[in-house]
Amino acid sequence: MKHYISRLLALILVVVIGVSGCSSVAGTMSGDYRQDTLDLVSSLRTALTLPDGAPEKPAAQADARTKINDFAAAYRRDPALTKLSSFTTMRTALNSLAGHYSSYPNRPVPEKLKKRLEAEFQQVEMALKRGT
Repeated sequence: MKHYISRLLALILVVVIGVSGCSSVAGTMSGDYRQDTLDLVSSLRTALTLPDGAPEKPAAQADARTKINDFAAAYRRDPALTKLSSFTTMRTALNSLAGHYSSYPNRPVPEKLKKRLEAEFQQVEMALKRGT
């Protein structure tokens, strides 16, 4: 029963986010690169650290996926950002996570990848503090 409820909650969240995302070009992004990047890192950390059986995990994963897509759409074509170390490191982390989800969609993220992503998230945060 819990399985069906969590799937229903995830579906409702995806529909709500999808409908609200259609009304705005930036989606969940504010236009402030630094703050949007920190929000994305926080969302990804939450989605990665929740235990697999947690009822809020599907909603956290759906939120993270939405933010990943919005982040890529908002910032990937900005030439001023593509040279920043925070941006390139963030893209590396997102590509690693996307590669896992596309190759192993039904498997949890391995600890080794989680540790690497956490190290990359810390690098992103340090680069943002330095302004790079």
